[in-house]
Amino acid sequence: MAKIPFIERIEQQYQSLSPNARLIADHLQHTPLDVVSCSVAQIAEKTQTSKATVSRFFRQLGYDSHHDAKQELNTFRANGYPMYMESDQGGALNREIQRIEQTWSNLDQAQLNDLIQSICQASRITLIGFRNSYPVALHFRQQLLQIRSKVRLLPQPGQTLSEELRDISEDELVILVGFRRRPKIFKPLLDKIQHHNVALLADPSGQIYADQVKQLIICQLGQEQALDSYAAPMSVISIICNQVFTLLDKTADRRISEISALYEELDELEKR
Repeated sequence: MAKIPFIERIEQQYQSLSPNARLIADHLQHTPLDVVSCSVAQIAEKTQTSKATVSRFFRQLGYDSHHDAKQELNTFRANGYPMYMESDQGGALNREIQRIEQTWSNLDQAQLNDLIQSICQASRITLIGFRNSYPVALHFRQQLLQIRSKVRLLPQPGQTLSEELRDISEDELVILVGFRRRPKIFKPLLDKIQHHNVALLADPSGQIYADQVKQLIICQLGQEQALDSYAAPMSVISIICNQVFTLLDKTADRRISEISALYEELDELEKR
């Protein structure tokens, strides 16, 4: 994993820093959040130095100002690097709710409806996800598999993609789940399958692929905490699958009943 550029700069310059500047360096290496959340005066107070020393410290690291360092850290986190950015639990919960609301308020309803129709009509659904997108794709598959047949997830452990992609049919729907920090294979994969019926579920960085997919569903992940939250994508998946269930009507009901009968026959689930 790449190191935070701000921390790298401190390490490179540390030996040349003055004793007071090292106090600032020690503090900010431990809590880089303060670069984003604190003013120069607040950093000076926390490190028992002066505002002038703090400003000089950022310039010695190669930044024009504290603001430039703050902007760099915000950009680094926005690209998906796990970095602690917010400590207030109550604030984090409110931001979770805001991300879900923002996702739904900005969704293209026409594209969402088209995706729901495609899921109902496709001969088969292929879901593809890598890294943190994989469990989101897995959940999507498990929800759909309860209400319709022929839903698969790629790649399976130990599996390469080429054999499976060769068999994608014209009436098949491919749903790519591609949240930030996508692996390098993502773009060549999309280039290869873009002539098929492809939908993409992604964070705002996925908009660069808008011209290569039939439907683009954008979800907000946030960047205030070290690890991304997938509450918004899960909310979108829940609504999509429930809408599909409603449209499939008796077909979905019959499948659910048959699966429930198998649960009983195989004694797979806990009984209350």
